[in-house]
Amino acid sequence: MLGALRLQLDGVPDVQVARARIEDAKVEIIALADSSVPNIIARGGGMRALEIRDLGDGLLVVHLLVDTLDAMGANIVNTMAETVAPTLASLSGGRVGLRILSNLADRRLVRVRGRVPTSVLAVGEQSGEEVRDAIVRASRFAETDPYRAVTHNKGIMNGVDAVILATGNDFRAVEAGAHGYAARSGKYSPLCTFRVAEDGALEGRLEMPMALGVVGGMIRVHEGAQLALKIARVDSAKTLAMLAGAAGMASNLAALRALATLGIQRGHMALHARQVAIAAGARGHEVDRVAAAINLIGSVTLDEAKAELARIRS
Repeated sequence: MLGALRLQLDGVPDVQVARARIEDAKVEIIALADSSVPNIIARGGGMRALEIRDLGDGLLVVHLLVDTLDAMGANIVNTMAETVAPTLASLSGGRVGLRILSNLADRRLVRVRGRVPTSVLAVGEQSGEEVRDAIVRASRFAETDPYRAVTHNKGIMNGVDAVILATGNDFRAVEAGAHGYAARSGKYSPLCTFRVAEDGALEGRLEMPMALGVVGGMIRVHEGAQLALKIARVDSAKTLAMLAGAAGMASNLAALRALATLGIQRGHMALHARQVAIAAGARGHEVDRVAAAINLIGSVTLDEAKAELARIRS
């Protein structure tokens, strides 16, 4: 599980010389970075590699790739950045700029693969094969149109964010990394795609950055986060990342299936009807009865919900 920090060096007089000096001192830089975080080193983590990028105009970016084990790792990598910054500035002859992790954690990816038999995809009069093919067409749509791809990925994040929030992780960081990764080629693309497998089943594949933790920070002290991890039987950041990725694919598939068959609005209106029923004062079994009634007549309003609730109670 690699996190990464970006350390900016500005005003570098000779980029090629600076690059050579930093490369020659790589072993010492790694040792210096590791010395700043003894706890993670004791557990087997630490800096694994160093990469240098020339952005032009005397601007160098040094990437420190760090194994943060089961921690999200923000504090770990930021501490390393602060520690090695003076040494890198001295080696390069430049000025230290920004020293902070990147939320584009493209070395900390989760990959999910899912298969669904056509026998469970049928909806109403549409066969499983018809629904499968409609989902694949919807996936292709997202792959060719960035306007659709953004909403497609939003559906993925509906599932991912729920897991992240429940376990006390930073959903904003994962969101930023996900959308950055989706645009890494210069064209915004879907994070999850669907195809017809060789045996005719629907097959989905998802790949996205997923920098999560199960220890440290708020997670360690937040009882709700600890309970969520216990319920999910998650004991490592790797397992949590796979769970979040799977939830994202499932959420995406549910949305595509609805869009490709009955339309997304029917489900949205059914949920809205429940919310209106609750706002009208319905409780327990009354909620479903009121929601079903106002949804059936096509008048999902608070007044109609109150009137239906009164009829039920009388």
